[in-house]
Amino acid sequence: MFDNLGAQPGVPRPPTSVPQNAFGNPFIGAGSGLIRGGLGAYGEKILGTSSEYVQSNISRYFSDPQYYFQVNDQYVRNKLKVVLFPFLHRGHWTRITEPVGGRLSYKPPIYDINAPDLYIPFMAFGTYVVLAGLSLGLQGRFSPEAINWLFMKGLVGWFLQCLLLKMTLFSLGSGEAPLLDIVAYAGYSFAGLSIAVLGKIFSSYAYYFLMPWAGLCMGVFLVKTMKRVLFAEVRTYDSSRHHYLLLFIALAQFPLLFWLGNITISWFL
Repeated sequence: MFDNLGAQPGVPRPPTSVPQNAFGNPFIGAGSGLIRGGLGAYGEKILGTSSEYVQSNISRYFSDPQYYFQVNDQYVRNKLKVVLFPFLHRGHWTRITEPVGGRLSYKPPIYDINAPDLYIPFMAFGTYVVLAGLSLGLQGRFSPEAINWLFMKGLVGWFLQCLLLKMTLFSLGSGEAPLLDIVAYAGYSFAGLSIAVLGKIFSSYAYYFLMPWAGLCMGVFLVKTMKRVLFAEVRTYDSSRHHYLLLFIALAQFPLLFWLGNITISWFL
């Protein structure tokens, strides 16, 4: 009937279909917009907070690797003097801070002699491997496998030194020092070790003088450095165990360096 009326002029034609929930569509659109906006803001807040948390933890435990390679010739010379002759270091042992992004940060090594770097540890480690290989060559025992063995032995010694320093900080409730700082402090051992191995190439008597000196100097350097890390940087001090653990770190340098200085293709002999 409506089809027939629809063709007549002047007669309005009723709608053929009625939309479902016609009065609810504006509310549905507004509700969906609110939901999308709320979820988006909440998601951005969560992701932003997570990103800040991850970045803060990365900067706390690992820092920026480029920071540890900002060195020059003057810094390298002065740093080697501090590591090899810590008794002659008359200045302070604290690091220099500067405001960066509204918070305090440490100046890079090129501006601070007390800042840790990775340039000297890596160069000293490579020098140790080369000199150890040369020592084996002079003994007629050189081989590519021996170089690989010495490389792995040096890495194990570096890892043990890092573990010693990290466990000391943890035992005193101060395990928040950046990991790369610990790696740098532990790697300075190869500076004195390389000099002792070089002395061994020329004379065994020089080795037995240089190796204890290297252990003593490294022990003093680490004690001074760990004191600064515990008290000045981490703000933690435990007088009951503090001196004993620092003394243990100093004494542990002697067997560790003598073990690394024993240039053989076996772990202990």
